[in-house]
Amino acid sequence: MARPTTQDKNTNGTTMPGILYIVPTPVGNLDDMTFRAVQVLKDADLILAEDTRTSSVLLHRYDIHGKLQSHHKFNEHQTAEMIKERILGGLNVALISDAGTPGISDPGFLLARTCSAEGIEVQTLPGATACIPAIVSSGLPCDRFCFEGFLPVKKGRQTLLKELATETRTMIFYESPYRLVKTLDQFIEYFGPGRECSVAREISKIHEEHKRGTLADVSAWYKEHEPKGEIVIVVAGAPSEKKRRKTEAEE
Repeated sequence: MARPTTQDKNTNGTTMPGILYIVPTPVGNLDDMTFRAVQVLKDADLILAEDTRTSSVLLHRYDIHGKLQSHHKFNEHQTAEMIKERILGGLNVALISDAGTPGISDPGFLLARTCSAEGIEVQTLPGATACIPAIVSSGLPCDRFCFEGFLPVKKGRQTLLKELATETRTMIFYESPYRLVKTLDQFIEYFGPGRECSVAREISKIHEEHKRGTLADVSAWYKEHEPKGEIVIVVAGAPSEKKRRKTEAEE
């Protein structure tokens, strides 16, 4: 819970630093907001938002009237130091992104690192993120997995795909609907057409959809049905060496 007052004093009269709160926001349904997240945002002296217009809709829904400031990937290097100084001066600051948990394929890492290095308390609230519902709903193993987020668009993409071809853990990727089919076809090239996958679309929204099957099947589906909205791709890991040997022996 955020402090009710700002610029508290230590016993020696110096100002106590504030806290950086990293606050997840819904990835779809606005009712996914937690009670604690609402209270922290109401108590914060300053709210940093990836897009103030997008966040204003959520804040209005929950009657939150804190001061909003833009903090996104294009200005975070310039604002991180300034925000750090304001927290050291006693302000409690809450960071939100357009949807999900800041820092997970969204701005947030740099500010968290800057504040942590200064000894500022960083509290991250548990809450919404698209990758966990996607993997749990996929039916693929979720006891061990790796989160890859967005693949490089150009440089390093093929090298990374070659490395991931032998990854035995379930893999999670974020992708644009405009690049989904191309990415699935690249997965077929590097992972094989028979590798199991699940494409989750519009998680926690009215038109949520999960398409499961082989990479070949799912790619063929989306070539006939134009994908829209936020996309999470979950791909089964490669068989372990032990499993490969067993399969080869049985064949």
